Amino acid sequence: MKLISVLAVFGFLLNSVLADSVVDLSDSDFESSVSQYDTSLIMFYAPWCGHCKKLKPEFEKAAKSLLKEDPPVTLAKVDCTEAGKDTCNKFGVSGYPTLKIFRNGEVSKEYNGPRDSSGIVKYMKSQVGPSSKDLSSEEAIKNFLAKDEVVVVGFFETETDLKGKFIQLANKLREKVNFGHTTSQSVIDKYNYKNNIVLYRPKHLSNKFEPDFVVFDGEESTLALDTWITSNYHGLVGYRQKENMEAFKPPYVGVYYAVDYVKNPKGTNYWRNRVLKVAKSVKGVTLAINNKDDFQHEINEYGLEFVTGEKPIVLARSLDNKKYIMKEEFSVENLENFIHNFQEGKLEAYIKSEPIPEDNTTPVKVAVAKNFDDVVINNGVDTLVEFYAPWCGHCKSLAPVYEQVAEKLKDEAVSLVKMDATANDVPSIFDVRGFPTLYWLPKDGKNKPIRYEGGRDLNDFVKYIASKATNELNGFDRSGNPKEGKDEL
Repeated sequence: MKLISVLAVFGFLLNSVLADSVVDLSDSDFESSVSQYDTSLIMFYAPWCGHCKKLKPEFEKAAKSLLKEDPPVTLAKVDCTEAGKDTCNKFGVSGYPTLKIFRNGEVSKEYNGPRDSSGIVKYMKSQVGPSSKDLSSEEAIKNFLAKDEVVVVGFFETETDLKGKFIQLANKLREKVNFGHTTSQSVIDKYNYKNNIVLYRPKHLSNKFEPDFVVFDGEESTLALDTWITSNYHGLVGYRQKENMEAFKPPYVGVYYAVDYVKNPKGTNYWRNRVLKVAKSVKGVTLAINNKDDFQHEINEYGLEFVTGEKPIVLARSLDNKKYIMKEEFSVENLENFIHNFQEGKLEAYIKSEPIPEDNTTPVKVAVAKNFDDVVINNGVDTLVEFYAPWCGHCKSLAPVYEQVAEKLKDEAVSLVKMDATANDVPSIFDVRGFPTLYWLPKDGKNKPIRYEGGRDLNDFVKYIASKATNELNGFDRSGNPKEGKDEL
């Protein structure tokens, strides 16, 4: 019982320390406190906000880590519903959570970085100190190269144009890349690089299929240097994580399994090396390993529930955003064949779709992924399509109005369509980030949909459609007014 009590007390104290890493600020102490911090990240939040609740533990973990940095970075939070109302108003906070970076009490910039703890730490570490670390001794560069991340080091004997381009690019990419430079003659002599730049990969990603470092050999321009870093940063097979996922563009092949470089680096590299064996002969495709738990949502998008067993699964996405699944069990040979067939267009794409409705004669047509082209793209008439979510309150409020509009225009050469965007793949030409999202598609311009930004009552919709219709409506003029002899709205 005593041991349990001690563990309970230890756990309580640990949680207290973690929580205390994030400073609570209010209207009464905000200015005086923030002015004392060289660099701080402030989260403006509301206690009821779901996104805030999700961010809070990640924010706290990041805070504890960042306080140990030299110089330290302070993370703080302000409750916009209670003691921090005036402060939130002062800084124009209109949504939650809102994050802003402050320097010595003044707003420096909006925080647009990752929302997980490791991503927050990396982003905020890049905000303090010079964009390129001065590696003035052999010990300094040794420690710099020991980082668990890619580092780019400039070795400069003299003030060259290349050094100027290097620093210029470091300022631009400081949030994404670790830059360091040295003018120390002893360091330059030891590493034997004179007025050149070297990209070093972390030791845990070392493999026999590619070098551990790459020497810059392009023209001396920021563009050439930027391109060189981008093309070499992740190597043949990158380690894709939430904070860097934007770097892995289609055509993309992802390998998903229990990636863990902390607890199981040997097991992680066992599978990565097999992917590397294939990658060395592949051109034109981005390859990466992914932690299956971190990207469970992505796996679900391919209609799969979980990655079971030790062997990885392989998923791909083409330039036109189509999805493909390797159905065979993972092996070097099967992966090689899958990538070849993927590039040759010989695979059948996976489509997330509800069943095609047996009866689709209602005024509002129902589109699913499998019939989208027939119902929306190739229907031969102007079309207004709504992408909705079943749980969305605004969508539920819009539904009866949308039905009224469709009924009102049922005899016109216009189609009103709806699609559940949570149960079906949305074509890539539509940018759907919230619900409901509506798009207008002229019958002769279906490849260039126009986002509907108008009002959401019956009259608003009719006026919009009347003004945009390819051919003037039978019952309404271009202003949306009923024509003589027609029923009024």
